[in-house]
Amino acid sequence: MRVIFVPLFALILNACNPQEKKMNVLFIISDDLTTTAVSAYENKVCQTPNIDKLASEGVLYTRAYCQYPVCGPSRASFMSGYYPNATTTYGYVSGRENIGPDRKTWSQLFKDNGYRAARVSKIFHMGVPIDIENGSNGTDDEASWSERYNSQGPEWKAPGEGELVQGNPDGTLPIKGGNVMTIVKADGDDLVHSDGKTAQKACELIRQYKDSTFFLAVGFVRPHVPFVAPKSYFDPYPHKNIAVPEKVEGDWEDIPPRGINYVTSVNGKMNEEQEQKAIAAYYASVAYMDAQVGKVLGTLKEEGLEDNTVVIFTSDHGFHLGEHRFWMKVSLHEESARVPLIIKVPGKKPAVCNSFVELIDLYPTVAELAGLPYSEHLQGKSLVETLENPDHKVRAMAFSVTQGGKTFLLRNENWAYIQYNEDASAGIELFDMKKDPKQYTNLAQDPEYARIVADFQKKLKAKLAEIRTNDLEIEYSPEGQAHRY
Repeated sequence: MRVIFVPLFALILNACNPQEKKMNVLFIISDDLTTTAVSAYENKVCQTPNIDKLASEGVLYTRAYCQYPVCGPSRASFMSGYYPNATTTYGYVSGRENIGPDRKTWSQLFKDNGYRAARVSKIFHMGVPIDIENGSNGTDDEASWSERYNSQGPEWKAPGEGELVQGNPDGTLPIKGGNVMTIVKADGDDLVHSDGKTAQKACELIRQYKDSTFFLAVGFVRPHVPFVAPKSYFDPYPHKNIAVPEKVEGDWEDIPPRGINYVTSVNGKMNEEQEQKAIAAYYASVAYMDAQVGKVLGTLKEEGLEDNTVVIFTSDHGFHLGEHRFWMKVSLHEESARVPLIIKVPGKKPAVCNSFVELIDLYPTVAELAGLPYSEHLQGKSLVETLENPDHKVRAMAFSVTQGGKTFLLRNENWAYIQYNEDASAGIELFDMKKDPKQYTNLAQDPEYARIVADFQKKLKAKLAEIRTNDLEIEYSPEGQAHRY
């Protein structure tokens, strides 16, 4: 396998003192966390003090985007280093079948270079709640780790005060599992639930690894549905005080049918009080997750490892909280495709970076920071220069796909362009993100913007051609989907 070498940060962080221990990596990922629910970003209701503290110490990226707004394909993409529509998968698998046995995933690169590479809970895809209830591996990639730990929890079956706010218009139905908005204000403390156990195990491993070199990946499952957390985390968010997003008359009239999200207040038969309860429960779940992040970061500090550990915090994609009366993910609108991202590197000044970046960029970034050679075929771009100069522009635009790789997003400084099908046969959307950041007015059919639409169609064609050239043995179906042979 041909590789490129990235010696700059190896020299800075390691080679200047041959006896100095290599940098550790602590990768923390939340599940279904929208940027709009993090107080280090624009939310002033949901409080995330531990994530905020990390942001105040590292580089906060304001324009980070996932490559597929669904758990499985997003995680397969950034762990493998390839775009999902070209080389990994649209399904709930690790992506190993597509990249083959010889291509190394992100954590596998560290494992094969002498690091203790451990996973705690969900990094590759796990079904939530089912794999959490069972304590199973989901579709994890065993070759990526030297150690694996699952965090079994009761999820929606936890004792406490439960309510179903989706598909329950008169409030008479009992709570249930699955990918639905069930709320449980649970009895007991943090350790009753999966994320509390994940934090406890991660802290144990940090103490155990303090004299080793490690890549520790910590996957929290909240705020993914069901919205389950100890009752105390709900107290700061009484649902009657929650403001729901603005409801705009005729909001859906200029959105193509495929652009109407798969879960809405309409098909979910949600009244406004249920919308308030869903948002409040999401915030409580975020607060619970944030507290667990604080425990892990606190242990890192207690063990004296802050000055020798790169810390990354992010989510696999965003989550709609009633914007356009949409809920959950899958959509390529802003709340679903944009993600929080913070990178803290010892010795680097805290900053805010407004460059467009993608989750696929994490693999080459952290490999470079650790001074590890990585495959030249990786499709991400290193963010290392932004750690020195936050004004550095990594990308002119972000790219994401959804709906089986048949719907595309291009997001640049001024515009968000969404195209349904490669030939645009199922519609297009164009939003002026300066004047209309909430994306209420689709300008795609306005003749005044025809030139801009045509330019984006050229950009999309070029982007798809670019990402489908990476020396994997790939053949393409007429729909543009990639198949390894």
